[in-house]
Amino acid sequence: MRLADCTTLGVGGPARSFVRAGTEADLVEAVRAADRRGEPVLILGGGSNVVVADEGFDGTVIQVATRGVGRAGAPGTVTAAAGEDWDALVARTVAEGLAGLECLSGIPGLAGATPIQNVGAYGQEVSQVITGVRAYDRIAQQVTDIPNERCGFGYRTSSFRSDPGRFVVLSVTFRLAARAWSAPVRYPELADALGVRLGDRVPGTEARSAVIELRQRKGMVIDPADPDTRSVGSFFVNPVLDRAALAAVEAAARARCGDGTRVPRFDAGGGLVKVPAAWLIERAGFGRGYGRGGARISTKHTLALVNSGSATAADLVALAREIRDGVRDAFGVSLAPEPVLVGVAL
Repeated sequence: MRLADCTTLGVGGPARSFVRAGTEADLVEAVRAADRRGEPVLILGGGSNVVVADEGFDGTVIQVATRGVGRAGAPGTVTAAAGEDWDALVARTVAEGLAGLECLSGIPGLAGATPIQNVGAYGQEVSQVITGVRAYDRIAQQVTDIPNERCGFGYRTSSFRSDPGRFVVLSVTFRLAARAWSAPVRYPELADALGVRLGDRVPGTEARSAVIELRQRKGMVIDPADPDTRSVGSFFVNPVLDRAALAAVEAAARARCGDGTRVPRFDAGGGLVKVPAAWLIERAGFGRGYGRGGARISTKHTLALVNSGSATAADLVALAREIRDGVRDAFGVSLAPEPVLVGVAL
């Protein structure tokens, strides 16, 4: 199996062994069997957040294809199998009058991937509504239920990501608000698109439609007719800086861009701020459409690195390194990759 065919980026060599797991029992057994053989294992979901080396993966790739959505428990409780399509799940919750996921509309991938990187967008994160994750613990060799407080959620990370070889997500349970109106709008760009003030609520269907439209403008909704969507979405995480690091960035920005330059930032709590990686990339000299080999920056969104149709994983990584090094040289900030890198490294 050529892994390029299983990813939204469209790069990656063959897998030595490929298994498609359609049930939870099949998924657990496939992992157990590979572990007994001492083989490396790659758990593959929708392939929307992974960069696989051109050499492929010398082990067993297990594709998660489990299905099932349940509503048992307290009102607003939804449990989704790891293999459920994420945007279809969001659409279902909005249609059923449940609030809490509407701003995460249009994100490609599967439900099981969302807790791993604490998926977030437009002021919402899944950690705000996840009550627990059911997972297979490869060390203990048993299925376990992990409550929210033990998931180690942080900005675009979790204990599942920080210890990637241990847990295989089987299902995720969300506690949503049983109402047809959205959660309070917290993101300025979304508030502007909706024509409301920060903190206002709107019908969930309106919030979902506005988010999808914003993402489409940025090439962040999968569209076979749009080459800018052949990506992993945002390639770099927005850096979180303390006061000293922010002051250094501000000084570098003034020297580079002029005394009146203001570095955009968002409060990240605890005296920290989040600075848009896209702003840093553009001011470091990397504009939309900038390319290397078959890889380039999206023409719609600076954070997306795109396979123009002929890119290799090596092309993508080379471009990412150039951007990372350029931002570091210009501002003293090292950008971290958001996708999972398999067989490649920055």
